Amino acid sequence: MLSTIADYTRITSNMGKSMTQVATEPDVSRETDYFLSHIGKVKTIDEFLGDYRLYSYAMKAYGLSDMTYAKAFMRKVLTEGVSNKDSFANKLSDSRYREFATAFNFAANGANATSTTAATTGTATQYVTQTMEQNAGDQNEGLRLALYFTRKASSIGNAYQILADKALTQVVQTALGWSPTVSSGDIDGQAKMITKSINLTDFKDPAKVTKFVQRFAAMWDATQAQSDTSTNPALVLITGASTASASMDTNTLTTLQNIKFNR
Repeated sequence: MLSTIADYTRITSNMGKSMTQVATEPDVSRETDYFLSHIGKVKTIDEFLGDYRLYSYAMKAYGLSDMTYAKAFMRKVLTEGVSNKDSFANKLSDSRYREFATAFNFAANGANATSTTAATTGTATQYVTQTMEQNAGDQNEGLRLALYFTRKASSIGNAYQILADKALTQVVQTALGWSPTVSSGDIDGQAKMITKSINLTDFKDPAKVTKFVQRFAAMWDATQAQSDTSTNPALVLITGASTASASMDTNTLTTLQNIKFNR
């Protein structure tokens, strides 16, 4: 089995190719084609929630599949939008709801909400990304976490955003060598620990994100390893004996925004 770093490098060294491979899978291609062909015809929140195929595609795209059943909840998210700081989505600690309400901004754009780039190709890109990460997780949960963190890192503005997201929290705790039991502590105390250990502005720099993800992957493999630690590639990286296998084009973080979908 390849190490998490090796898998991560294989995927991210040519993210465009990796995304295209997922986008052209029959199931993904079929669902994306349906979504792009029909979403623009939706003019109201009721129509959106009423077409399960469109609605569930959009929910998966923004990592909300487990909330697809909660239509009343999502109706409130969409109805109130994101313009008002006191709107339902803005009060939720999970940023995925704000992202969803921003992409499908019925509150601000009305009948034109589904014609924007964010609602159409932007959502399709998100769907392919989610599918790629899900597929990666089926083989290696550490790889899924690494890809997810890479995608979300630039949007992290404070420690509480990390703590509100279980996946981000797991990556940070693992990279820093912290026990998961830290999560049982006072939330403000956890936030102080993070800001003391990490300069969060570094996550705006793709190269620094790469280094952080490399450390996470190394620590992940180290904790998962059952083989001789003297030959464990993760520990070799931790000790600095070799870093040649871990590299990523710093353009990776912007590649997803440039993917083109054909109708």
